[in-house]
Amino acid sequence: MKEIILKKFEEVFGDTEGVKVFFAPGRVNLIGEHTDYNAGHVFPCALTIGTYAVARKREDKKLRFYSMNFEQLGVMESSIEGLKPEKEADWTNYPKGVMWAFGERGFEIPCGMDILLNGNIPNGSGLSSSASVEVLTGAILRDFFGFEVSNQDLALIGQFSENKFNGVNCGIMDQFAIAMGKKDHAIFLDTADLSYTYAPVKLEGAKIVIACSNKKRGLGDSKYNERRSECETALAELQTVIDIEGLGNLTEEQFETYKSAIKDEVRVKRAKHAVYENQRTLKAVAALEANDIAQFGQLMNASHVSLRDDYEVTGIELDTLVEEAWKVDGVIGSRMTGAGFGGCTVSIVKDEAIETFKKQVGEAYLAKIGYAADFYVVEVGDGPMVL
Repeated sequence: MKEIILKKFEEVFGDTEGVKVFFAPGRVNLIGEHTDYNAGHVFPCALTIGTYAVARKREDKKLRFYSMNFEQLGVMESSIEGLKPEKEADWTNYPKGVMWAFGERGFEIPCGMDILLNGNIPNGSGLSSSASVEVLTGAILRDFFGFEVSNQDLALIGQFSENKFNGVNCGIMDQFAIAMGKKDHAIFLDTADLSYTYAPVKLEGAKIVIACSNKKRGLGDSKYNERRSECETALAELQTVIDIEGLGNLTEEQFETYKSAIKDEVRVKRAKHAVYENQRTLKAVAALEANDIAQFGQLMNASHVSLRDDYEVTGIELDTLVEEAWKVDGVIGSRMTGAGFGGCTVSIVKDEAIETFKKQVGEAYLAKIGYAADFYVVEVGDGPMVL
């Protein structure tokens, strides 16, 4: 990959003098979906697929961006001065947002840059290509300008930029999983206070398989903000009867005791998902630590059912992928991952069943949905790095 992107940089920008090469991973969340903005736990891991960048400093204030994933857009130019979100800036709003966010934190960026990106995360798949670009941009700025920021800071700056610059009210999970990734480990993160531990992902005789529905989705215009607001209202109603900071503070029993305070049936379902999913995540990590992969798989399956029925964020594409996966011998567990409404599923599949899984699920999906899904057998990788 390094040779390919360096060659392309030379083609686009004339030469490769003064360049450095960077990488930031994508991420998949194994369990704990839509809990990250509800003061709950999540359990993501960084992947060995992600976003690569070739970058160099310029003498002037000009920013020049080129993406090998959007070659039709050509070189997109702007300036390090007066950064603001612009519709015509397209994908470059993500790196520009991070540059703006560094400025908001008092880190002055003295000059412009030439940046070429190439990601091998499928676009719009829900594997966090945008958060990968954000963390990657932060890593470039830190390296080039000697900013004193930790990887955890990179995650927080990325989230801030997506919230305030790009207008997507995302939680911290995506940027955190990418910035703090550790090979062969998932991150057990309490989103309420950002305390975390690494848990080894030992899948003897099995692999993580991601199925991309190829239904494109945009977080900003999806129902993501709507779900978030339903949970906030439900929380406010619960707070009239019990002292809690977030839905993630409740056990299942407490929720059942106090749920009558929520005045709307739909909000009851949304809050129920947030509470029960958080508890499932706690149980899933315990199961993994006890080497009980079967129990982990059952909790993944239950997570999908809740996302389908209580949170209503799956849709026919993801439901088809998961329900077909459940029919395959050797599938330990399968669920949608990411925000939903398109994107991907994550499955744990025994090695000997992977080819059958791809064939059987792929054929059923094509027959029902009318276009093909893509399958990726992935490994758990490290966080951002200079290559």
